[in-house]
Amino acid sequence: MLVSGALTLLLGIAAATLPVPYVVESPGPIFNTLGTDNNKPVITITGHQSYPAKGELDLTTVYINGGPNGPVNIFEAFQAWLDSSKAVYPEELLYPKGTTKQQSEQESALAMTTSQENAVAAALQEENIPYQQKLQVAGLSDGSASNGKLEVGDVFTSINGKPVTSLSVIQNALADGAGAPAAVVVDRKGQPVTATITPGKSSAGKYILGVTLQYQYTFPFDVKISLDQVGGPSAGMMFALGIIDSITPGDLTGGKHVAGTGTIAPDGTVGPIGGIAQKMRGARDGGATLFLAPAANCNEVVGHVPSGLQVVKVETLADAKSAVERLASGQDMSRLPTCSSN
Repeated sequence: MLVSGALTLLLGIAAATLPVPYVVESPGPIFNTLGTDNNKPVITITGHQSYPAKGELDLTTVYINGGPNGPVNIFEAFQAWLDSSKAVYPEELLYPKGTTKQQSEQESALAMTTSQENAVAAALQEENIPYQQKLQVAGLSDGSASNGKLEVGDVFTSINGKPVTSLSVIQNALADGAGAPAAVVVDRKGQPVTATITPGKSSAGKYILGVTLQYQYTFPFDVKISLDQVGGPSAGMMFALGIIDSITPGDLTGGKHVAGTGTIAPDGTVGPIGGIAQKMRGARDGGATLFLAPAANCNEVVGHVPSGLQVVKVETLADAKSAVERLASGQDMSRLPTCSSN
């Protein structure tokens, strides 16, 4: 009986320590985009007048345990289920099967770099400061209509005779053509190359060239963002607000404490992110009273807003900037859109 009991205990301990296919999200640290990280300014402007800013524009983060970051055992998952500040998800919802830690870190770093460039572009557009942007081929999908016609590194010049100044120009040209062959001109290592490409169709029914595109920017001054051990695209909107506050006179926040999250596109569109419930908790624990949330995350916001935190839903950088300015000037914040409003 003693031997049987000991074996049962050992098997129970072993079962509790075995990894399970779940990931656990919990509130991570916050970083003031107007402040410093490791004694270095988070945002540094060179070649343009910059202005010291008071207040806080915090980007928010989450800790993720499990998946390529290391296994989670059943005991840790069960504890997280009982903790309202944490969330538990099946591993495959966040990471494709077989994703390694190195791959995850590389993708996260690339997403962070892209979000920083997009943040500069969006901030300059919001402040009507001109800059140049080009679209470059970053990759071709399997079975792409552009295989053998376009190459990685090609820079789009025109499509059907229209200069390519943004992604929407390509999308509109393909939609207008309704599947007809498109005349594409690209710059390939300094030489013009013309190709006729019959677009395919995406799963959503849209006409596509089957290429992955990335923006190449030429900005009129340098913006350096220094932030260690933070990756992913979700800080884009807060970076953009921090840049705006840094290059414009006065204090955007009026000395108030604001936090938020959201991806940012070059045109200022704010996109959804993961872990928003944990980010709101981290923001409130850090002292923020206003939180800017992507409108597309509203379903996850409702029912998870910490006491003392006002959440404003935003769809664009202009929305976010307007909300912060309203707070700074002491205006009535109740008229701003929330995730619980119709």
